[in-house]
Amino acid sequence: MQQPQISIETELRKSYLEYSLSVIIGRAIPDARDGLKPVHRRILFAQYELANNYNRPHKKSARIVGDVIGKYHPHGDSAVYDALVRMAQEFSMRDPLVDGQGNFGSIDGDAAAAMRYTEVRMSKLAQEFLNDLDKNTVDFRPNYDNTLQEPTVMPSKVPNLLLNGSSGIAVGMATNIPPHNLGELCDALQLLLDNPQCSIDELMDYVKGPDFPTRGFVYAGKGLYDAYHTGRGTVKVRGRIEIEDRKKGAQSIVIREIPFGLNKSSLVEKIAALVNDRKIDGITDLRDESDRKGIRIVIDLKRGTIPDIVVNALYKFTPLETSFGINMLAVVDNRPQLLNLKTALSCFVDHRREVVIRRTRYDLEKAEARAHILEGLRIAIDNIDEVVALIRASANPEEARNALMERFAFSEVQAKAILEMRLQRLTGLQREELMNEYKDLLQKIEFYRSILENAEVLRSELKREIAEIRDNFATPRRTEVLREALTDIDIEDLIPDEEVVITLSRRGYMKRTGLENYQQQKRGGKGIAALHTSDDDYVQEFLSTTNHQYLCLFTNKGRMHQLKVHQVPEGSRTAKGVHINNLLPLEENEWVTTVLALREFAEDKFFMFITKRGMIKRSSASLYAKCRKTGLMAVGLREDDELVVVRPIRDNNHIVLATADGFSIRFACNDVRPMGRVATGVKGIALRRQDFVVAAVIVKDIDQTTEIMSISANGYGKRTSVDLYRLQSRGGKGIINFKVTAKTGPVIGAMPVRDNDGLILLTSSNKIVRIGVDDVRSKGRATMGVMLVRLDEGGHVVGFDRVDEGGQTGRDASAEMDDGDLTDVVSAPVVAEPEGLADDSADDDGEE
Repeated sequence: MQQPQISIETELRKSYLEYSLSVIIGRAIPDARDGLKPVHRRILFAQYELANNYNRPHKKSARIVGDVIGKYHPHGDSAVYDALVRMAQEFSMRDPLVDGQGNFGSIDGDAAAAMRYTEVRMSKLAQEFLNDLDKNTVDFRPNYDNTLQEPTVMPSKVPNLLLNGSSGIAVGMATNIPPHNLGELCDALQLLLDNPQCSIDELMDYVKGPDFPTRGFVYAGKGLYDAYHTGRGTVKVRGRIEIEDRKKGAQSIVIREIPFGLNKSSLVEKIAALVNDRKIDGITDLRDESDRKGIRIVIDLKRGTIPDIVVNALYKFTPLETSFGINMLAVVDNRPQLLNLKTALSCFVDHRREVVIRRTRYDLEKAEARAHILEGLRIAIDNIDEVVALIRASANPEEARNALMERFAFSEVQAKAILEMRLQRLTGLQREELMNEYKDLLQKIEFYRSILENAEVLRSELKREIAEIRDNFATPRRTEVLREALTDIDIEDLIPDEEVVITLSRRGYMKRTGLENYQQQKRGGKGIAALHTSDDDYVQEFLSTTNHQYLCLFTNKGRMHQLKVHQVPEGSRTAKGVHINNLLPLEENEWVTTVLALREFAEDKFFMFITKRGMIKRSSASLYAKCRKTGLMAVGLREDDELVVVRPIRDNNHIVLATADGFSIRFACNDVRPMGRVATGVKGIALRRQDFVVAAVIVKDIDQTTEIMSISANGYGKRTSVDLYRLQSRGGKGIINFKVTAKTGPVIGAMPVRDNDGLILLTSSNKIVRIGVDDVRSKGRATMGVMLVRLDEGGHVVGFDRVDEGGQTGRDASAEMDDGDLTDVVSAPVVAEPEGLADDSADDDGEE
């Protein structure tokens, strides 16, 4: 017989629809009435059948799992055991439904022991899910092989859908309901029973928000309002952090509570990784001191570290602050439905109303049947002599039953009960008990009928049950609900905009020190101890700025990194500081050549970039406002070129470039047009042979009081008045600045100085020499100067800096941008050996 053809599209649609409905209804989405998925319901029912109650001894988990998969749930044993384990975990369930004995896992993500090792029994609360199950309160259905019956829903007295919440992913939909506090839910149910027309806002006066078993904070903002009104919303959840004081003024951050569902050990690993990646600074130690009493993750801070900054970083970069997406999807009348707070509570109330009605009908039928029998027994006892005589005269029980039914108008049930009555019931005490039982039954029958006939009595019964649940099982709220809106903490709001000093040494050690540590002194004083450096180190950059300003750090490879001033670790006046590699992701053979401090990146302010090969570029400061964590390309460089220095300039500034072979050129900064951020720039000076730029000095065009100090590798130096450097056009070969010979060695740098300044020089033999600028005679451009330091054989000067009369080195870089003051320049920290010396007989005016 030929089989009929079936459209594959039709068959796939039908099969996939059946599969999706099976997953939605029978696996992943909870029922709105008892809040249970089928696997949880079957676990409780299997324990119910085994009398595995809370007041009975524990049973092996394997026995429960075996009954569940053998009778009701034809799936893998691991899936059933995983569900059973979660029902016993206090950190997973707000109120666990299983009392476990053994290893049921931990909040660190440790797995539970095998089911042959663990034991379980129902919790006392779980018993309230199963009460009256034998009173025809719910419908039953066949199990998967039609050999047994299982309940379609539990006659639960507990609003479990919201109490313990639920999460699951079905086909094309998902649910994620947070746990709540049982006491608050009971209060809301009482309100709903008293006033079925109440609004969701009125219910929210009782249901404050989710109550997670792991405690923490939940922020009840618009997300929670949307979730309770529409069924969907997102709330912010934060762990609880405390600040503890340690010895010697140090402090520790202690994490006592974490967000729901967060693995504690993964949180500790995440914090450690952030510390190692230098995304969180100021942490000296991290340890987990948690025990059975609770969570305790301790983070020790360095002295001087502001705890609020680290706390904010923890909330920002770790799951210590997380979003919980609420999606209150549940099965209602065998259909998935998105519920708001009121409909979720109403589904439970409607379910309880039906359960109480069906239970009352069952109890009424039993009470009426028993009262009917007791009524016959009462009549029989009152006429006992006649009844006995009638029974003795009968030939068999059937004849006796018929005789009783005919004589006293008993029903068959009454007559049978009289025949089965023991003679001891004829005693006075037994007769009194029967009469009391009969009276009690009449009262119960009246009460049961009132429940079925009077809606007010039914409502009172529902309220009584809910009040009992609240009194017996409600616990205080664990998660604290905060009504204020959650906003990111602005670190700068936590830090006063105080004046500080930033120092960067030649070897790359950086620190931040309060300006009050450098108290004002009278002229001619000895000064105070400053940065303790090693023998081969000295201060390269010294900036007086404020905590809220930006630090722009430019490297020799043409990249720029950005830090807020307060991000530089604080150190004492004499501390060495931390190495720059701990703050910036510098590459190999990369170092910071310039540090600038400024408050804003304005379009009308410009940076001037000068490279080793004589290229120069002017770019708007606004191009450098946004910087990536890995840095920003600040200037395009050729393969054989390096960035020497960066300076903020104004329209009326002039720039003097100085080269290693002793040449220089002065031109107006306006000669360089503004360019893009990654542009290479234009030629600033035409270099001779192997010559290269070593320094750039920016001066005002009207300033003739400043002199330029030039220093050579072999310790010679001189100062020359700025007005001797005539103004030229950009790109020329320039004029002689220093008479370079084999005796002097190449020029290693130049800077602007005044008479009252000091000069500090570092030699290759790790010696530091300090002299006054006024000790160096002012000379013309084409001279070799005088010996500033006597070097050991083979030695040379590797660096130098200016020291003002207050004993401080460097300058306030932020003032350059704001006030246009003179800018001194530090040469590159690595100095090349003498090469390509200029001809001694070079013309004084070497301009081309």
